[in-house]
Amino acid sequence: MRCLLVIDRNGDLQEDNISNASPPPLSPLSNFKMLLMLIFTSAAIVSAHHEHPQQYKAIAKLTQPSGNDVHGNVTFTQLDDGKVHVQGVIVGLAPGHYGFHVHEKGDISGGCGTTGSHYNPHHKEHGHPNDENRHVGDLGNVVFDENRVSVLDYVESVICLTGEYSIVGRAVVLHEKADDFGRSDHPDSRKTGNAGGRVACGVIGIV
Repeated sequence: MRCLLVIDRNGDLQEDNISNASPPPLSPLSNFKMLLMLIFTSAAIVSAHHEHPQQYKAIAKLTQPSGNDVHGNVTFTQLDDGKVHVQGVIVGLAPGHYGFHVHEKGDISGGCGTTGSHYNPHHKEHGHPNDENRHVGDLGNVVFDENRVSVLDYVESVICLTGEYSIVGRAVVLHEKADDFGRSDHPDSRKTGNAGGRVACGVIGIV
């Protein structure tokens, strides 16, 4: 019990007693509603977590060692299913198809020539991006339009940004000719796609 001072009709102070008893317990129905609210709130938190998982992203800035005519940026974003979304813009080459590959070394100290060979940790032959028998670094061709611009926007299923065979720290290289996907009789076809010299390159770095 606690005491409260009140004023009666005559204006005199009086003491009144007020109970400190606990509020009545919640009904079973109220308890059930509270439990449902907790369940739905927890489910929403878990769902939100799965809808926005951590995404790994990398970028390569391509430059031409002999000048600034060919340049661009390419980003790599690893998706929930492990595939990689490749996006970017490269400018500077005449309309046509040009080989585009991941090379094993992120070393451009001597220009694109010091990036090594195609990244090929499984020791396979060169091929088309959709082939089972292909280098990890075989990204096929990029296409330049009449404005000397190439826009990249596709999903790649073999390269990755994490794990033992990550492409982060390696280099992307743009070649001077089209990649023939290992389908010609040229002696370099099953090695490099006979895509010729290296025009521009950039090291793949994590964002």
